[in-house]
Amino acid sequence: MTDNNTASMSSALDELPAKIQSGNIWRLSVAQALAGANSVVVYATGAIVGNMLAPTPMLATLPISVFVVGMAACILPVGAVARRHGRRTAFLVGTGAGVLTGLLGMLAVIIGSFWLFCLATFLGGGYAAVVLTFRFAAADGVAPDRRARALSLVMGGGVAAGVIGPQLVTYTMDLWQPYMFAATFLAQGVVAAAAALILLGVRLPMPTAAEIAGGRPLSTIARQPRFVAAAISGAVSYMLMNFLMTAAPLAMHICGHSQESANTGIQWHVIAMFGPSFFTGNLIKRFGAGRVATAGLLLTGLSAAVGLAGIDIAHFWATLILLGVGWNFGFLGASALVLECHRPEEKTRVQSLNDFIVFGLMAVGSFSSGGLLSVYGWNTVLWVSFIPLALAVTSLAIALQRKTVAPAR
Repeated sequence: MTDNNTASMSSALDELPAKIQSGNIWRLSVAQALAGANSVVVYATGAIVGNMLAPTPMLATLPISVFVVGMAACILPVGAVARRHGRRTAFLVGTGAGVLTGLLGMLAVIIGSFWLFCLATFLGGGYAAVVLTFRFAAADGVAPDRRARALSLVMGGGVAAGVIGPQLVTYTMDLWQPYMFAATFLAQGVVAAAAALILLGVRLPMPTAAEIAGGRPLSTIARQPRFVAAAISGAVSYMLMNFLMTAAPLAMHICGHSQESANTGIQWHVIAMFGPSFFTGNLIKRFGAGRVATAGLLLTGLSAAVGLAGIDIAHFWATLILLGVGWNFGFLGASALVLECHRPEEKTRVQSLNDFIVFGLMAVGSFSSGGLLSVYGWNTVLWVSFIPLALAVTSLAIALQRKTVAPAR
């Protein structure tokens, strides 16, 4: 009882005024929209540019895989910066990496350097890792019963990213002839700089001495059944989304569909990823994070089944849309579970650990996707996705059956 009372008092003391909360959510949502375009540009063009520059077709999707490695490699350092210097400092470091992504990507296309392009996408992954911490930042200083909604509202900013990113590619890819996509990456760098300006106005609580100290050992926290369920659900949701989305544009190209069709598919995919965020928080509050995460995993399985039904444009687009909605429910449900697993002073360490697990497994999916597509084809990519999906649904069901009381926040 003492621990619960202490945690409740801490939460009340840390709660920000309503006006600041609203301002933070608005700024983080806009920054999510602008920064999300970074990932969209990489996913829409990475395999195509990789195919243009790579020494062998087998390496065509390597830049996207390197992007994911950048996410995994940077998330723990980003968490350390946030824990010691505050989240806003971490945000600005990340947007600096986003600007470099655009400039180096442009230069790589101009000089025809595959490895420089991989470096650019690695930095882009670091930027994306910072962007995904926006969802947890939205919950800082917010009452516990409003955190899931704050988290989902910020993720809702990704709807605009689903429009900005593909349109950025469509309208700039041929502007700098003969260097296809060079202007696209330059524009992406400019958008990252604009996101940095928006983030300057975010006002979040500075780290306390207790938060810097870190709280309980991570090994203790990681053994909680609820954390295990959150990590597995989030990791598989993200891994399968990346696994299929990495291969889809190149698979459409191989099947004879145009780049514009692929861009449109990615656009609707990203809108489907973030559009449900405006009500996902309410679904989590009503049905529970575990049930919403499970629904997301099942929708991801349905997306793969639709992809197996045919290779027309409609099949690709339907697969990508269902995949996006499945990711939203699965990832946001898992993220809400993470918020139930830590005390205030443990938040950045636990959230960073969760995202490191998510992005690490996501990298496995990204690396294997390109090879499977190149050697065995699109249908094999779809069939293989059912294996981790079945494991995730089973693990989540078993873990959530245990009546474990989450630690007080």
